[in-house]
Amino acid sequence: MSVLSAPPGGSVHASCVAWNGEGVLISGPSGSGKSELALRLMDAGFDLVADDRVVLDGTIASAPERLAGLIEVRGVGILRTPFVINARVRLRVCLGEGQPRLPEPCRDPWTGAVMLRLEPGFPGTVARIRAAVKACCGTYEWVVGAGGDVAKT
Repeated sequence: MSVLSAPPGGSVHASCVAWNGEGVLISGPSGSGKSELALRLMDAGFDLVADDRVVLDGTIASAPERLAGLIEVRGVGILRTPFVINARVRLRVCLGEGQPRLPEPCRDPWTGAVMLRLEPGFPGTVARIRAAVKACCGTYEWVVGAGGDVAKT
């Protein structure tokens, strides 16, 4: 399991985007593609919450004040973009940890969010994340997989 670098209520090295106000926390080692994946999700209609550092207060994610609205676009620079002030984390995506075809139910120990382990450059990653968020929010129904226990919580 990927471990974030700070306790709950602190700042963690991660990125976060939101779909209709529901947060997706993107964690992984330095250089694993967190900002790149956040940018691809933003291009697909997600909103930026935070890039590089995310403040976690229970299940709520926000940006540190000095980084609010900023995202690093490798090879382009640091850009100011529209952002949402905070979002409830519903899904955590752990990068660089392999990608099981049919994962066991797994929860983030800090936020209780469903956890996925994905490779950021794998085809369809954005669509998979969108589907997982929809399942976490009840638009789709989990049958088995990473959030197979959603109906039980």
